[in-house]
Amino acid sequence: MTGKTSSVVECILETAADMRRSGIMDEATYEKITIRHLGPLALSTAEPISGAEIRTLRERANLSQAAFARYLNLTAGYVSQLERGTKQPKGPALTLLNVIRRKGLEAIL
Repeated sequence: MTGKTSSVVECILETAADMRRSGIMDEATYEKITIRHLGPLALSTAEPISGAEIRTLRERANLSQAAFARYLNLTAGYVSQLERGTKQPKGPALTLLNVIRRKGLEAIL
């Protein structure tokens, strides 16, 4: 699909994402749905995020590095490395951080 997606398609994709997160739908089925409706861009990578941005997200949520790490299923040491910029988040961690940046920590709870 090119351009903006319709509200119906957005609802379908949001429902599919919720089903995937809850384990009702497997990854292969989810990818098939998103590619069908959004094309190859559906699997594009999340936007990079700086260490300072990660720290700001954590501080806005009033969480320690250890508590923030627990929500992201990471170690506190890794969160520390991300915030200092010695490591760059990739894969699921980057995706979750982008969701938190866009929608707040509540979106992953």
